[in-house]
Amino acid sequence: MKAQLLQIPSMNRLSPILIAALLCASTLAIPAGELNVGAARVNITPPLGVPLAGYYHERGSDSVHDDLYAHAIVMEKDGVKAALISLDLITTRRTFVEQAREFIAAATAIPADHVMISATHAHTGPILPESTESRSQQRSQKGAQQYVAELPQRIAQAVKEADRALSPARASAAIGREETIAFNRRFHMTDGSVGWNPGKLNPNIIKPAGPIDSELPFVHFASPDDTPIATYVNYAVHLDNVGGLQISADLPFSLSQTLASVLGSEAVTVYVTGAAGDINHVNVNWSQAQKGHQNAARMGVILAGEVLRRWPVLKEVQGPLLARSETVSLSIPPVSPEEVVEAEKIIQTTKDDTRANFMRLVQAHKIVDLAAREGKPFEVEVQVITLGKDLAWVALPGEIFVQLGLDLKMDSPFDQTMIAELANGSIGYIPNVRAYPQGNYEVVSARCSPGSGEKLVETAIRLLKENHGRAQ
Repeated sequence: MKAQLLQIPSMNRLSPILIAALLCASTLAIPAGELNVGAARVNITPPLGVPLAGYYHERGSDSVHDDLYAHAIVMEKDGVKAALISLDLITTRRTFVEQAREFIAAATAIPADHVMISATHAHTGPILPESTESRSQQRSQKGAQQYVAELPQRIAQAVKEADRALSPARASAAIGREETIAFNRRFHMTDGSVGWNPGKLNPNIIKPAGPIDSELPFVHFASPDDTPIATYVNYAVHLDNVGGLQISADLPFSLSQTLASVLGSEAVTVYVTGAAGDINHVNVNWSQAQKGHQNAARMGVILAGEVLRRWPVLKEVQGPLLARSETVSLSIPPVSPEEVVEAEKIIQTTKDDTRANFMRLVQAHKIVDLAAREGKPFEVEVQVITLGKDLAWVALPGEIFVQLGLDLKMDSPFDQTMIAELANGSIGYIPNVRAYPQGNYEVVSARCSPGSGEKLVETAIRLLKENHGRAQ
């Protein structure tokens, strides 16, 4: 466990009276000083031709609809700094997160475990190496590898610019609600199975197999004279509207545009995806197609509208800035040599017919990935950053099923808890225990054993309670 702690000199050099005074002071509330905030964004759009991520077939990008960015907010309070970064990418990799943190620490003195780096899960951003999905797309590997090699410096640049822009600020928070654009994509079916994306108006659908998280928590940072600095927006839905071969950030693009039309172009919007492992934008009870830039724009405008609708109830947040991080070990399911041989054969023979063999291909990629680990568990990071006793940000390392996110929020001692999935490195889908025997896509794809998600939630809640106790 890592945390920013009070530094006390060696006890053998201090008088008993001074020792007592220091020990007493260390248990008191951290003094409330001035909050400073800076924000910035840096372009991370890849070169054309780099394959796009999110599917199991190659899609070389052919144009740019809107640029991708690394969005950063830096907070400083009483000498403690923390950074919140959101990337318009499909996921994060532990390797580039660690490299970016090194650059950030060197340039800004922000400790590595005070830097939260998450991805929005845009399916129209570049594929990232270090996965069987990327290895099966050999044609453009050189370009993808070069892109990822340069990514840590671009992320660090966004944080450096935000750090240079630090100035006195106020943080205000509110929770909106939007339940018309997000849907659980797993359904109980008439044949007794749990279906995944079963299609619109499917007569065999009985009901959703899980909930959604309709909360839209957001935090607005502004100068003492109310000049907007940044708005952090958190919502749980898959970003898979656009499709096709154009590079795009999906709905965060229209969300940012809409908020900028009200708050000004200098204000940075940081959109972060919540626990959306089993949540998408498809309303199966609505016959109209929901795909493309038009639907992405519709969703972005709706979210922006709810943020602005809740503007009058923004409440200022005060208190100490704290950060904690802990490594958690997650076991993996076993695979046999025979399964690996068959999986490699499936990947090779079905790479040109991915749609017809989709679930077999998903299972094959999973087996090959697990075999490469040789039984080693995943060592992943759970991170919390908190402001006062009201605000908490939690970073989790994968596509988190929504029930896990709801459970975490329910047990969090903070009034407003925001979950950033796909953060600080990702291991893919992380279902809740109840979903494993139900099967289908997310469970077939999941690399971690049942109970992994609950273990992450338990760790996060413990860290949150520890921070809440210190923020007296």
